[in-house]
Amino acid sequence: MELRKDFKYSLVVPTSIGVRITPADGQPVHSSDTFKMQTTSAETNVASISSYLGLPVKVLTKFVEGSPISTLIKSNLASRHMDYEGKDVPQGGPWGYRHQFNIADSGYGARGPRVHNDRAGEVGLTLSVDDFDLETLFVKEGVQALHLSGLVAALSHETSIFCLELARYAKKHGTRISFDLNHRASFWENREEELHEIFTEIASISDVLIGNEEDYQLCLGIKGPEAGGQNIDSEIDKFKEMIMRVKEAFPNASVFANTLREVIDANNHMWGAIVHENGNWHIAESRQIHVLDRIGGGDGFVGGLLYSILRDWAPEKWVQFAWATGAMATTFLTDYAQPADEEQVWSIWEGNARVRR
Repeated sequence: MELRKDFKYSLVVPTSIGVRITPADGQPVHSSDTFKMQTTSAETNVASISSYLGLPVKVLTKFVEGSPISTLIKSNLASRHMDYEGKDVPQGGPWGYRHQFNIADSGYGARGPRVHNDRAGEVGLTLSVDDFDLETLFVKEGVQALHLSGLVAALSHETSIFCLELARYAKKHGTRISFDLNHRASFWENREEELHEIFTEIASISDVLIGNEEDYQLCLGIKGPEAGGQNIDSEIDKFKEMIMRVKEAFPNASVFANTLREVIDANNHMWGAIVHENGNWHIAESRQIHVLDRIGGGDGFVGGLLYSILRDWAPEKWVQFAWATGAMATTFLTDYAQPADEEQVWSIWEGNARVRR
């Protein structure tokens, strides 16, 4: 995959960022009185793999002026070695703008996780290309890859247009585009026709397309295997057929990726993946992983895939590294993996959990 060489940033991610509130000790929200609050967004989860492993990353977002949550978020992004750009918007009183709240427990054993999103008045709903100096970013500084998420692209009419125009601008100036479809039914309600059209155009100019069987079907109208089946490795041929249908519909893309997950219980999953690049299949067959918190595992996979591509590794290594960073993310109580180095990731792929002294 040929990528731009003269760039300041390896990866740029637009996001609407907020906080996640999680009960202690894996307990349900409704029965808890002690909670941990942390910064979260799917897109920065993805970018964390690259930023922790030394690639230059920039986040495009918006903040609430004077908010302690904004201060928390800015400090967190800096601690993750990420540059960020975003306007500080006046709150406008108690009923004005704020950052999203994601209220979630991790589940335990037979009790699955539950997630409640509270996004009313979210400052990121108003993201626009007018908020950023795109000429400086994409033309003067240079960006190797832009990663877009269907979560931001479907958040509001404004963010849908924002992601579409950002993709068009990036494409025009030689930046490669990654698009994780990330379908959420509640975001699409009563906007199906509008979002299908926008997602289809973004997908048509993307170089990397990522999604599961539901994402490809519900976002792009590509028929896929039914979700939630057991013994998912036996269904790999069906997933391959789906990806080939996606490739036929979107020939600009050269990389297609799909994670494979079977949930045994909240803390034990079968985890696998498929990557198709330039006519070649690369498969990580499902293996059991032990899960501390599943939220962010898919983002970790995408982050590892993009890091592998940005590092210009041999394509057969992409799915291996991505499988491992996805598995790694489920061992953290943050939504994002924080790899110490590449060796730590490769040890996960190799199944080597021995102590290192």
